Amino acid sequence: MTAVIPTPQIPEKPALEGLEAKWSGAWETQGTYRFDRAAALAAGSVFSVDTPPPTASGSLHIGHVFSYTHMDLATRFHRMRGEQIFYPMGWDDNGLPTERRVQNYYGVRCDPKLPYIPSYVPPMEGVDNASAKAADQVPISRRNFIELCERLTVEDEKQFEDLWRTMGLSVDWSLTYRTIGHEAQTVAQRAFLRNLARGEAYQADAPTLWDITFRTAVAQAELEDKEQPAAYHQVTFHRPDGETIEIATTRPELLPACVALVAHPDDERYQHLFGTTVTTPIFGVEVPVVAHHLAQKDKGTGIAMICTFGDVTDVVWWRELDLPNRTVLGRDGRFLAEAPAADLFTDAGRAAYADLAGKTVFSAKARTVELLRESGDLIGEPKPMMHAVKFYEKGDKPLEIVSTLQWYIANGARDAGLRERLVDAGKKVAFHPDFMRVRYDNWVGGLTGDWLISRQRFFGVPIPVWYRIGADGERGDVLVPTEDSLPIDPSTDVPPGFTEDQRGVAGGFEGDLDIMDTWATSSLTPQIAGGWETDHELFNLVFPYSLRSQGQDIIRTWLFSTVLRAQLEHGAIPWKNAGISGFIVDPDRKKMSKSKGNVVTPAAMLDEHGSDAVRYWAASSRLGTDAAFDPQNPKQMKIGRRLAIKVLNAAKFVYSFEATPATVTAPLDIDMLAELAQVVRIATKAYEEYDHARALEVTEQFFWTFCDDYLELVKERAYAGDGSSVAALREAIDILLRLLAPVLPFATEEVWSWTHDGSVHTAAWPTLEAEAPRGLLPAVSAALIGIRRAKTEAQASQKTEVSRAVLAGPTMLAEAADDLRGVGRIASLEFVAAAEIEVREIVLAESPAAP
Repeated sequence: MTAVIPTPQIPEKPALEGLEAKWSGAWETQGTYRFDRAAALAAGSVFSVDTPPPTASGSLHIGHVFSYTHMDLATRFHRMRGEQIFYPMGWDDNGLPTERRVQNYYGVRCDPKLPYIPSYVPPMEGVDNASAKAADQVPISRRNFIELCERLTVEDEKQFEDLWRTMGLSVDWSLTYRTIGHEAQTVAQRAFLRNLARGEAYQADAPTLWDITFRTAVAQAELEDKEQPAAYHQVTFHRPDGETIEIATTRPELLPACVALVAHPDDERYQHLFGTTVTTPIFGVEVPVVAHHLAQKDKGTGIAMICTFGDVTDVVWWRELDLPNRTVLGRDGRFLAEAPAADLFTDAGRAAYADLAGKTVFSAKARTVELLRESGDLIGEPKPMMHAVKFYEKGDKPLEIVSTLQWYIANGARDAGLRERLVDAGKKVAFHPDFMRVRYDNWVGGLTGDWLISRQRFFGVPIPVWYRIGADGERGDVLVPTEDSLPIDPSTDVPPGFTEDQRGVAGGFEGDLDIMDTWATSSLTPQIAGGWETDHELFNLVFPYSLRSQGQDIIRTWLFSTVLRAQLEHGAIPWKNAGISGFIVDPDRKKMSKSKGNVVTPAAMLDEHGSDAVRYWAASSRLGTDAAFDPQNPKQMKIGRRLAIKVLNAAKFVYSFEATPATVTAPLDIDMLAELAQVVRIATKAYEEYDHARALEVTEQFFWTFCDDYLELVKERAYAGDGSSVAALREAIDILLRLLAPVLPFATEEVWSWTHDGSVHTAAWPTLEAEAPRGLLPAVSAALIGIRRAKTEAQASQKTEVSRAVLAGPTMLAEAADDLRGVGRIASLEFVAAAEIEVREIVLAESPAAP
């Protein structure tokens, strides 16, 4: 018997602890994941990844780990296939989430009217000390506020990067970018200026969804419906002949903004009223009765009031029926001091409005109900109900609709030709899974307005325009910078041909103080990371990208807007493949999210279970499939940790046998490698089709069979120095490490380092032809499977030995009988291995261990 040869590089007791720190540092030092441009140019191709830039305000959550792991699995596979990988990482660090975090963290709020204070020290620092109440926050200048935003996002991004490194993302960290950075601002402003020059960007004074907390406009893609309590109020309008018309409304406070009553054109109850007028209660304004197909016969009384503006349907009616605008709400969510249509009100109506001026919507509603009772125009008591109300996805109060001057980018809502191009672009992108494509198509088909991109906030990419001020002091033409001067900030920079002392005076200029919606920058991540217009060689190499990987909830925002910008600027799709991850749901099958309060942060999971275990959990779910997660019983992570530990221990066992030049000749060894070849075939095809879960499933299944059965079958031969078994063991573990490397990067890298130079993650993906015998009989495997199954049925001990084997048929199967000793399972077994193999009987010796 040959003694076991200890290998100095193999630890006495391999463990998962500490591998993340050890190998993440080594990968960075060795440049394991560094993009090799020269090699990519020589090959003429690259696998490029358009990475989602996570919002760097706050903390990552389990959903990030889920979808980013899916992206990393595909990237690691393509790297091992010999492709050059362009894999950047971005940080989405501008916009409302960052501003809110800065307000709460430092206890400040922005007041653009205040002067800048050099070397400003905030009143407090840290979430535990700061306050979310505006009244408790210290007002500071815009510049001071932006400096604090910059400071905090830099710190947040460091923490995010540390977590991603711990997770084992194979990102090239030299390719990191920030959406507030110099390059990103240049790209976003250049794209906007080109949109403007082509007529795709424009300004309009129109009804706008408005968040009164943040005092900013909100785009359609940022809406979220929430069920809210309300009440129907039965209110009477009056006809000239004395007849009354009853309507039901949840917003009686908007009566002073009423411009018409509307009913469905087929509703016989109201057809005689179309073309006539009625008078509003309290305010005494004469308004028309009109017909429109969006009116619902079965809702309320079937006739509704159109107010400017109660909801988005009011906007549609107002626009299509060419009605007047009588907006009564200001940007602060309070009733304006003076009503736009006060001259139409009766004296009593003007007095009533004066009672509402300056009130919040809530207070105005209560007062209006009192006035309706006093006038006798409220029928009965309000009837409580629940209905869906639109919120800004990051806001706390219902949105209102106010008329404001905003910037828009055409998105196909009003241009049938562009809409068709966007639908066609969606068909050219390979969605994984394919059924996710319908969400893109439905979004494009359901657009109701162009993309509102301007925001009345502070920390973001400035809209790069100024306005000429005429001699009369009125705003005039739009002034634009040259592209070579970008990025610019109109609040501090001066347009060509002007000087700073002309700012804000007649004959001079004023800068646009709005910033772009964060998606207006994030929609350009392929251009930002790829060096659009600054590095033509790189951009031509990576664009269109190979993969965009993301969650399904941002198909309508990030995915769609990126397709839109690529179509407008390049007439091309931005990437060839879109991998769409499902949601993470809690044990009650509810989606995990910060707003629901059931989200789990990944740091604790990584500490408890290890990165490989967490990655295993993510890899076990197919794209597009929701994954349940129970923090109290994370079964999949426990299974993943057990798998990673088994990889260490099984490899230690295999590598304990000295490698000698030998050929795999034993039937059982040949058959095992033949089955492994089939695993390689299936796993490779699965990864090519972005089905990482199937690749893991087939690999893991084989790995456990390999450990539980094959190792037991051949270990006596291996201890005895049999060259065939040792060669087969080493060949199998070498292939299995590479198959498992995308899922378990730390455990596999650790094992690989014991016997190999270089990284397993840059090693060649196993191939069928080069590393696996082919055309071999499955007889031995069939015998083993039959024996294991019969063991359970006979309840025999695992230690019961095979004493006699009467095997008719191929010599290969007969020679394998000795390998079956020690794992006999039954008293007798009949099986058919293949059509050409006769019935065989394996008889176990009587043993005290047998039942």
